[in-house]
Amino acid sequence: MEGTNYAAMEMSWKATMSAVDTTPGSLHTERLVLRPTRYSDAGRAFDIQSDWEVTRMLRTTSFPPSRQQMIRWFADHPRHWRTGEAYRFAVELEGRMIGMAYLDAIAEREANLGYWLDRAHWRQGYAFEAARALIHFAFNDAHLLRLRAGHAYDNPASGRVLAKLGFKPHDIVRRVSQSRCEAIMQHRYVLEANAG
Repeated sequence: MEGTNYAAMEMSWKATMSAVDTTPGSLHTERLVLRPTRYSDAGRAFDIQSDWEVTRMLRTTSFPPSRQQMIRWFADHPRHWRTGEAYRFAVELEGRMIGMAYLDAIAEREANLGYWLDRAHWRQGYAFEAARALIHFAFNDAHLLRLRAGHAYDNPASGRVLAKLGFKPHDIVRRVSQSRCEAIMQHRYVLEANAG
């Protein structure tokens, strides 16, 4: 965005993040690095979510995405870390952000687990790999006891990822999809820390 001093914003972001005791180091998998998001990730996230095939699967995201809303959302991530409301990770492959994996709506040692990837990286096991690392972080580092997740009725691939991760079906509910501007059926799942 013209006239925006990204370097100053990034320095402010780093200063805030360094004050957060709960900020973990990066999480490493066989092929991926999950690192706490940075303010500068907003542009890449905007690019990924500009793909309708990606964003239509995200219930609480608008389409087309708003660059300003994306920037504000990323700017708020340090506060979410500090308060323990959410832990968000950029998913990187060979040094390039390909999506996000996150724990949101954290309360009473429970959280929503979510993830999304650039469409070019679908069907290669990256969602499973990133979510598995995030689950380990949730139960072993964040000391959560229960995770919730869900997917749209027409996204069975995500359901297969969740089942492979050990999530159990919980229910199917009618929810408003902000991206689709209509109600959809959402399949919801849970995973308990002591599930195995």
